[in-house]
Amino acid sequence: MKLLLSLLLWSLVLVLCWPLALLVLVLWPFLYLLSIPFRIVGSLMEALLALVKTLLFLPARLLGYRG
Repeated sequence: MKLLLSLLLWSLVLVLCWPLALLVLVLWPFLYLLSIPFRIVGSLMEALLALVKTLLFLPARLLGYRG
């Protein structure tokens, strides 16, 4: 569904302003490559927060609480 919506939006931009649509088509791979480090940092932060949450709730789990 997301791909279909993206294709529809790109087609609309192509009809209304074709130079902008072609620029987006050319620059999209570079923007994707630029976002990879941010995705890695986001995944690491999510894992770190899950570890902190697990450590904080460890005493309750040891005492038998299953929430």
